[in-house]
Amino acid sequence: MKIAVIGTGYVGLSLATLLSQQNEVKALDIIAEKVEKINRKISPIVDHDITDFFEHKDLKLKATLDPKEAITAASFVIIATPTNYDPQTNHFDTSSVEAAIKETIEINPQAQIVIKSTIPVGFVDKAIRHFDFKKIFFSPEFLREGKALSDNLYPSRIIVGSQSKKAHQFADLLKQAAIKENIPILFTNSEEAEAIKLFSNTYLAMRVAYFNELDTYAVSNNLDTAKIIKGVGMDPRIGDFYNNPSFGYGGYCLPKDSKQLLASYEGVPQELMTAIVKSNDTRKRFIVKQILAKKPKTVGIYKLAMKSGSDNFRQSSIIDVMNYLAENNIEVIIYEPTLKTKLFQGKEVDNDLTDFKNKVDLIIANRVTEEIKDSADKLYTRDQWKRD
Repeated sequence: MKIAVIGTGYVGLSLATLLSQQNEVKALDIIAEKVEKINRKISPIVDHDITDFFEHKDLKLKATLDPKEAITAASFVIIATPTNYDPQTNHFDTSSVEAAIKETIEINPQAQIVIKSTIPVGFVDKAIRHFDFKKIFFSPEFLREGKALSDNLYPSRIIVGSQSKKAHQFADLLKQAAIKENIPILFTNSEEAEAIKLFSNTYLAMRVAYFNELDTYAVSNNLDTAKIIKGVGMDPRIGDFYNNPSFGYGGYCLPKDSKQLLASYEGVPQELMTAIVKSNDTRKRFIVKQILAKKPKTVGIYKLAMKSGSDNFRQSSIIDVMNYLAENNIEVIIYEPTLKTKLFQGKEVDNDLTDFKNKVDLIIANRVTEEIKDSADKLYTRDQWKRD
């Protein structure tokens, strides 16, 4: 089967790689460098499994800059373009998805369009009416940055927002390409699928916020966060997972999806959704207050990416922390090896770790690694197993 994937970020590239094991896949992007890398079997994103598949699997995958080449003969066109949250409109910017739908209909009106980009509740129904084109459905993805292909090979579930034959066919494509057996599959209507995505990510944001506020309480009262979390997690209904205090939830999905869900509640009674969104900024400002109490003159930010195995720092919570510090007249220096510029958001970038450590009074780190363990005397982290 011929499949087109529009967009080669975490979602698009992982799906293109997954499906190209058994299908002819054309991956469409607007960035020539990414297209060139994919065709040279070099992953443009950090993902161990994608790199491994590129090196060792015989994939039927080709990347292109030409929409006609990708879309013309495709049975399925998967849209995986970004939908950033626009704070001015309190809504996702779905313009790239709409442009991809329009282009697909113009080039290949026989294709089934599958939206994998995160979209507001009600988007598919509106798109079907706007474009007068019924062959559109949404299938949410549940992927982690840095482990996107792994999460497609071992999916927690497959959800498709349609009951059609094409929906069942698409679910079968994902199931056949996965390694995991006995994958739960759920077919819903479009709005229910859209809601599942937003509520799932907002729940995860709520869980992060909960354990962050637990940590805030423990720190404020000189209690051991790790022991409290261990005791709380012994209840199997809560569990000892996804419970590590941090500088706040961040990344590409949780902040924007929780804000979009909150916006969707207009006219609907709620308290919790507002609290989840507000809690994240409260946490960041508490972290800043803790840092300022140490009276540093120069603070070093050790890597912007939120977690290991990822090169992505879009909406990383530590960026807001460092900006709040700068507002308090604290000099901020960033150590981020992936940045090739001298400045990031007006702040100095130093790619030499030794030089970086010598310049700063305090190092703020999302996580402790071997290369900064020797700086423990001036290390500030919210890792529950390493107290500051």
